[in-house]
Amino acid sequence: MTDPQGRAPATPVDAVDPPAGERDRIGGASPAGEHGRAAGHKPVASAGPLTRLAEIPHLGLVAALVLLALVGLVTVPDTFASTSNLVSILALAATIGVITVGATFVIIGGGIDLSVGAVMALASVWATTLATQAYGPLVMIVCAVLVGAGAGLVNGLLVSYGRMVPFIATLAMLVAARGLAQRMSDRRTQLVQQGNEAIVALSTTRVLGLPLLVYVFALVVVAGWVVLNRTTFGRRTYAVGGNPEAARLAGIDVRRHTMWLYALSGLCCGIAAVLIMARTTTGSSTHGDLYELDAIAAVIIGGTLLTGGRGSIIGSILGLLIFTVITNLFILNGLNTSDQLIAKGLIIVVAVLLQRRSLTFRT
Repeated sequence: MTDPQGRAPATPVDAVDPPAGERDRIGGASPAGEHGRAAGHKPVASAGPLTRLAEIPHLGLVAALVLLALVGLVTVPDTFASTSNLVSILALAATIGVITVGATFVIIGGGIDLSVGAVMALASVWATTLATQAYGPLVMIVCAVLVGAGAGLVNGLLVSYGRMVPFIATLAMLVAARGLAQRMSDRRTQLVQQGNEAIVALSTTRVLGLPLLVYVFALVVVAGWVVLNRTTFGRRTYAVGGNPEAARLAGIDVRRHTMWLYALSGLCCGIAAVLIMARTTTGSSTHGDLYELDAIAAVIIGGTLLTGGRGSIIGSILGLLIFTVITNLFILNGLNTSDQLIAKGLIIVVAVLLQRRSLTFRT
């Protein structure tokens, strides 16, 4: 049944909790089975073992991670499999990983955030000024989180209510945040002062062999997964990214939701600033250089569409671990950093090509 203009009546997105495999089609194309029936094709009675194997979520990412681990065991067996090296991989992934969680929300929602590295640097500098440190570690943490969330909120206001292209708005924030961080620190590295060792303890204190910052990273990942997959906010994020107009007709305030997505990304940058302060015991305007590229690349490799509407937190984290292990292997084998960048670039190209082939196959 249609309205006078020939459009089907809108169904509230929040009324149904779609299965995980259907969320990327909210507001988009019809399911494969309906498409087949509309074309007059008979549904396939049963899928072969290879087809069922290919449908296992993130199987390719897990296989790639296992393959990299095997390469490490073959090339540097004594070093790669050591406990200290594995802990180092997780600690290195923690900071960028928190940023990646926020970037996943923004990209699924159909946006992009180029400012995450610069916002993290600004939050770390603001939290390590002498005026802020005088109030103790708790105020430093709150300051970093508020600065990150505030910068993300500005991005969201520019994109949603200012109607700026996300690329331009976040690029402007990247430049402005990095410049403000340099101005505040006078281009100097600010050390975490005595009396604020609780910040550093996130990196030095270990529980079950892992530093506390790894547990903070795990909590952020779990919280992000729950919000994206088990809440109305998550369902709306898929809807807004998949088809903003359909989401608007379904009663979603698309502009307000987009604003909160960028604020969430900034919040993650603030948390990441606390982690990098713990790791380096400093706040610096140089922190987070090119982190935006690593985070976006991890999200893409994890299967999230740059056009929005499809993606997952788990996929993004697996993509991040792949990048982190590659970096670790290059360091352990003494390979050139430039070769590492070339390898990462090739991986991004292959991931995007595979995404396009997958979408072509579905349609």
